[in-house]
Amino acid sequence: MVKKPVRYCVVDAFTDSAFKGNPAAVCLLEEERDEEWMQAVAREFNISQTCFLTRITDTRSEGNELNSRFRLRWFTPVAEVNLCGHATLAAAHVIFTSGLVKTNLIEFLTLSGILTAKKVYKVGLEFSNGEEQEHFSIELDFPAVPIIECDSKEIPSISQTLKGASMINVMKTATTGDLIVELPSGKTVADLQPQFDEIQKCAGRGVIVTGLAPHGSGFDFFTRFFCPKLGVNEDPVCGSAHCALAIYWSQKLGKCISKGWSTRLAFR
Repeated sequence: MVKKPVRYCVVDAFTDSAFKGNPAAVCLLEEERDEEWMQAVAREFNISQTCFLTRITDTRSEGNELNSRFRLRWFTPVAEVNLCGHATLAAAHVIFTSGLVKTNLIEFLTLSGILTAKKVYKVGLEFSNGEEQEHFSIELDFPAVPIIECDSKEIPSISQTLKGASMINVMKTATTGDLIVELPSGKTVADLQPQFDEIQKCAGRGVIVTGLAPHGSGFDFFTRFFCPKLGVNEDPVCGSAHCALAIYWSQKLGKCISKGWSTRLAFR
């Protein structure tokens, strides 16, 4: 039986300009596809994340534009992942702008549970290219990721992995075991030249490096994420890492996280 054609697009998340931010491929499926096929497609795109959307329908909602529930899966070029921030944002953008739904709230059924994306209209928002249109932002409701102490046996190898960079603290996420390494400053984070072959040997999935942002910069912290085990040496922007970083820095800085906290991102 011949499969239906797949519509797709590439969305640059966390930016208002093309070819910046973090790209994600968004594939709109009209029927279920097997995991092997999805992995092959992600390998063909060969960017940090490719996601697949399938509308969840029943006899009452089939063909109904008010039905805003979708199954969402994310793949790197080498493996499926349980959570991805920027690809979820990209998927929501495609749904809202393509007329697939007539509501301002989307539900995604994922390996991390039900996630939501909400359209919030912005009045008089000007983009860097000088254009002004009817624009909106997208708010994602993601789960907080607990952080735990890092095994002391893991710490000595981390400094070598980061070319001897001084470390303030080392923790890890309770879910994927990503190492969270705090460096002395945001500049140290920006200037870091990681050893990807050494990161491959580290315990856990990947390494998040972070440091305090300079006073007056308008930001709380800088961060980078390295994950060569999943075929992504460095993720341009890792939205899901901030599910743990928000907790880490709120404790360090004494800032309270209320429901609906937001993260503002900038790029070098």
